[in-house]
Amino acid sequence: MKIQFAGASSGVTGSCHHLTSGEHQILLDCGQFQGGKAQEALNYEEFPFNPAEIECVVLSHAHIDHCGRLPLLVKRGFKGKIYCTDATADLLDIMLKDSGYIHEKEAEWQNRKGERAGRQIVEPLYTYNDAVDTLQFIEPVRYGQQIDLNESMKFVFSDAGHILGSAIVELWLTEDGKESKLVFSGDLGVENRPILKDPTVIKSADFVIMETTYGNRLHPANEASIEDLLDIVIKTTKRGGNVIIPSFAVGRTQELIFEFNRFYNERKEYKEELENIKVYIDSPMATNATEIFERNAQDFDEETKEYILSGDNPLDFPNLEFTRSSEESQALNINSTPKVIISASGMCEAGRIRHHLKHNLWNKNNSIVFVGYQAEGTLGRALLDGVESVSLFGEDIAVKAEIYNLEGFSGHADQNGLFSWIASFETKPKQLFLVHGEEESKIAFAELIKEKLGYEPVVVLGNSEYELDMESATLVNFNKANEEGALYEEIQIVRNQLSHIHSDIERILYNANLAMGKDISEEQLVEIKNIVQELEKATINLGTAVTEHFADRWIEDEEQEDELDRAHPSATQHS
Repeated sequence: MKIQFAGASSGVTGSCHHLTSGEHQILLDCGQFQGGKAQEALNYEEFPFNPAEIECVVLSHAHIDHCGRLPLLVKRGFKGKIYCTDATADLLDIMLKDSGYIHEKEAEWQNRKGERAGRQIVEPLYTYNDAVDTLQFIEPVRYGQQIDLNESMKFVFSDAGHILGSAIVELWLTEDGKESKLVFSGDLGVENRPILKDPTVIKSADFVIMETTYGNRLHPANEASIEDLLDIVIKTTKRGGNVIIPSFAVGRTQELIFEFNRFYNERKEYKEELENIKVYIDSPMATNATEIFERNAQDFDEETKEYILSGDNPLDFPNLEFTRSSEESQALNINSTPKVIISASGMCEAGRIRHHLKHNLWNKNNSIVFVGYQAEGTLGRALLDGVESVSLFGEDIAVKAEIYNLEGFSGHADQNGLFSWIASFETKPKQLFLVHGEEESKIAFAELIKEKLGYEPVVVLGNSEYELDMESATLVNFNKANEEGALYEEIQIVRNQLSHIHSDIERILYNANLAMGKDISEEQLVEIKNIVQELEKATINLGTAVTEHFADRWIEDEEQEDELDRAHPSATQHS
């Protein structure tokens, strides 16, 4: 058997793992790269395999970084089944359609600008109709149901506790009459969290592919983050400010609703402070996802089921309001009454949250509260790193609001949670592959489990391929793969630097094939990095002249966002 890592190999997005066993080829996930222009450029690269030869996709969950390139896979020739849980199938219907619409509208906007500049026509990554075509291949599966993929492969889904419908994949493969077991963790959730069940403990595997999003970090106790959130809301609204919460539309938003429900219904000591504070869910996708949560209560944990049996809807309370239209969204920023606004996207890369940040970041009375992972290169990460101003819709916005990061709300297991999961294996896997984490996170987690468990895990860097047998895991072209992995990391750094330089400069480098990372030697990379540093310095010194030169384009950016909201309220909601 061979494993080819084709995504989430040097970061936390683009999850895609290609398995080959004999004549059979399958994928574990087919996700979209996210985290700024440079990362999203990776979505346009060719798959390192032929989509038409893939028999099926086994999908861990519905977050876009795990499912977002499925329509592209279909567009390029895939015709097999896409296996996922029932709840994931429901979520895919809204997630993929919305993603397709976003790509269409972004391409239309780029072409309006490009036509005036004499540029070539840009094609969308895929369209709304491509997403609709993809849905016909979805095959819902229940947790614990064994599915025979072919004569030598079978799998079972177990609950990963990350979002509704998220799954750990247990896959059995038979080669030369001998069976081995591979476990793919997907994204692992946090134990003892509301709504969802705890991640399933797996007892045995020959090979494990494991996420390491928080492999080097510990979350504060969830209870502490809940109390911090309540304190922030009361403190902020008392001084006349708004609380803005960038939140992933699927998973995190529903947990926040659950906790606010408890604030309003159980915290009687704060009744006076809370009774006039409205909580707005300003994300059509989050609204639709919440309805899907309510239809899939069979996957809830026992505590949440007890709420439902007692007659309480854990995802609703009197002060909660959902906004759908762009007019309702815009009204929130006109209304000066202190309030809580929960809006997508969770990393602030697109969607209505950017409008709310524009209207709230500059005011010291307001608070911005992050409750999820912020990838490198995103606006959310920049705010957490202490940037003093940001550009939103053609304006430089000073960052005066208080910025909070409540990691206790994270939907990903932290280092302790990850360690507990892998330490629960009763027999030591022959090989463990660490993916879905930034390099320092994977390395730190590898060192921990080597020290505590005696493991020698493979820290996957870049798109590399491994050949496995019943006794060992052997890397194909070991030195070459390691060199390419290290070079890939350097290319990623350059890409992130380029994402902060204006699009015209970036376009020139794209034309030289830099953004796609093709055929770059180490010597060329050093030269390019020097050029990038000079460009960054020059960009800073341009000052007012640059502002005036690009004013018209910045205005177009704002017009495009507004047009997207008017045409399709959920169009800019990444998750």
